[in-house]
Amino acid sequence: MGVLVTAPNVPSARATAECSNGSGNPGLALYDGSRRRRREGRSRSMRVLIATDSIGALSSRQAGEVIASGWSSVAEVSVLPIGDAGDGFAAAYADLAGLTISSRTIDGVTVMTGHKPDTGVVQVRGPNRGAGIPYQQSSRPIGEAIASLLGKRAPHQMLVDLAGLWVHDGGAGLLAALGATADRPLDQGVAGLEGLNQIDFAPARAALGDADLVGVVPAAQLSEPLLGLRGITSRAGREANVEPEQMLRTDATLERFARLASPTHAAAPGSGACGGVGFGVLALGGRLSTGPALALASPAGQFGLRGVDLIVTGCSVFDFASRGGGVVAAMVEAAAAALTPCIVIAGEVLIGSREMRTMGIEAAYPVRESLLEEMQGDIIQEDLAITAGRVARSWSW
Repeated sequence: MGVLVTAPNVPSARATAECSNGSGNPGLALYDGSRRRRREGRSRSMRVLIATDSIGALSSRQAGEVIASGWSSVAEVSVLPIGDAGDGFAAAYADLAGLTISSRTIDGVTVMTGHKPDTGVVQVRGPNRGAGIPYQQSSRPIGEAIASLLGKRAPHQMLVDLAGLWVHDGGAGLLAALGATADRPLDQGVAGLEGLNQIDFAPARAALGDADLVGVVPAAQLSEPLLGLRGITSRAGREANVEPEQMLRTDATLERFARLASPTHAAAPGSGACGGVGFGVLALGGRLSTGPALALASPAGQFGLRGVDLIVTGCSVFDFASRGGGVVAAMVEAAAAALTPCIVIAGEVLIGSREMRTMGIEAAYPVRESLLEEMQGDIIQEDLAITAGRVARSWSW
């Protein structure tokens, strides 16, 4: 479960928070009505939820615990480990669920797994992504990691990060590793699928058994289609100026594979996620989600959101291009739903107050003014703790 830090009720019930972001407006002004109602006969301390991405070399949990120290004497603080697909999801969810992660690297591919009787987590990371369409790259390592975990002890729920490999095979390699067979090789990338006419999908379904398979993908890919003008071949091909004839042939190959494997999921939203590996998960009867959504839906996430007065999130670099990433975006949405302010603590902040407010963020605070000017390395705990203490003095009652 998430880490919980509690503090006794604060003597004063007067809200004094002001954000020092250059606007001159009280940081909690937009929420004055709800605060006024809560101040009437307040008998509890302020509730703060810390849910941050990794910051520098600090994991989500480590960074969250350091930030929590700023509020620990004046508020009840919950720390929620949280991570996005392709990044810190496996480590964060392991901390959340109490799993022990093991890691191994073979031929440049790193496999991280963790499990207990009811839950298993898998994350596979390969070399950096290139440009264009990776015709020969296979999703087989993900399937092998799943099969290995199933062989040890089949968990009730299997959470698989799909975003760590640069592939374009529609999940064919994943299915092959679980036992699917065909008249063409399924584990040699999309190029190997040309001429496919027959596939036996039953062994892969049998290998999974009754496990609840959840493919973890970036939020932007939850609705990405596999095929057609908006599909993965069209998008990747146009970005790399691939010849139209080659794109049409590749898309037709994926369509043939998808229609043979699971016609009902060929056009499903999210089937194109992570090079089409989302299709493989859907075809197995699984579902797709995001790392932040899973954390927020957990008992620890629901507890942290209950009656929350302030949400603090964070990341290494908060700029306009990335907008802090998937964790920050998810926490902004959670804060809006809870009608509570959201602030960001980041290693570096490269976005103005006007832009961040359009995103729903009240204020953002850098640990360092510019990491580009600081050549000696990553954010350290002491720097983050000092920043958190300073921010907490502005955002507490």
